[in-house]
Amino acid sequence: MPQDSSQPAPAPRPSRPPRPPRPSRPSRPHQVVVLVDEGINPFEVGCATELFGLPRPELGRRVPWYEVTVCGPRPGIRMNHGFLSLAGLPGLDAVDSADTLVVPGRPDNVVPRGPEVLDAIRRAHARGTRIVSLCTGSFALAEAGLLDGRRAATHWMWADSFRRLHPRVLLEPDVLFVDEGDVLTAAGSAAALDLGLHIWRRDHGAEIANAVSRRLVFAAHRDGGQRQFVERPVPDVPDESLAPLLAWAQEHLGEPMTVPDLAARAAVSPATLHRRFRAQLGTTPLAWLTAERVTLARRLIERGEERLDVVAARSGLGSAANLRARLRRETGLSPSAYRRRFGRGAGEAITA
Repeated sequence: MPQDSSQPAPAPRPSRPPRPPRPSRPSRPHQVVVLVDEGINPFEVGCATELFGLPRPELGRRVPWYEVTVCGPRPGIRMNHGFLSLAGLPGLDAVDSADTLVVPGRPDNVVPRGPEVLDAIRRAHARGTRIVSLCTGSFALAEAGLLDGRRAATHWMWADSFRRLHPRVLLEPDVLFVDEGDVLTAAGSAAALDLGLHIWRRDHGAEIANAVSRRLVFAAHRDGGQRQFVERPVPDVPDESLAPLLAWAQEHLGEPMTVPDLAARAAVSPATLHRRFRAQLGTTPLAWLTAERVTLARRLIERGEERLDVVAARSGLGSAANLRARLRRETGLSPSAYRRRFGRGAGEAITA
């Protein structure tokens, strides 16, 4: 029916302010492909699947964080010393769907990889895939030409062989891992876990990485520059473990605390404390304390604290300027950029 023009038009509804755009959420999991070859080490393969292949419902997200595929040049691969064999593997075409390609190590590093394996690694790198080697997997990356002129890590026992075979690589023989952005290399076997947690932290922030480390029952953060080989002699009585001191310090990061304060708490001299940190953690007391404070600051930002002076005070970093400098040195991001990428508004709530 035609409208009666004599009736007054309805009053327009008051306009609402536009809603902020919803943060984008991944439509699919990040694809991790683990490339195995004859004689591959089972431990590094297990690390990759444990880190990235397990469902993590405790983190409160319906879409899996990562999805793992293990592939090889043949359907059946015999692992190191014949301890295990893998069967029914997809071929190297699986590498073409990788967002991250993981190359574990093997003990026979002087034996060249097959050309089809090296071609798959080069092909993945050329299309922008993130490349990760674990332990002596860095030999394969070097053979493929990915490491020339770049920093890299490998197991300390193989450092001399690596230098002889790949003199153009800038080998750092005494670090846990090296992050060159698109190519990341881990040292000895346990450093695979350190690098894996570093990748979780880089992709999803410190809060999520800490939740993953708790499930692994593994140290949440060991900086890549720490020493690979740390002597841990059987302690004399009394026990010289740093664990009680570290636990206490982590509960008091927001309080004024210096290395002499830590030494006094442990009832030792600063020189003795320094020696124990070097022997047990491969770092210095000051470097450890600073790293713990930066990690706490990152978690506070991720949990929604926007006042930089509050974050700096609660983490013990002192000032907003120092917080900015330390955060940028650690992550390459300013606090505001870090909040946009890893803050609560950037994804689903954390329940772990």
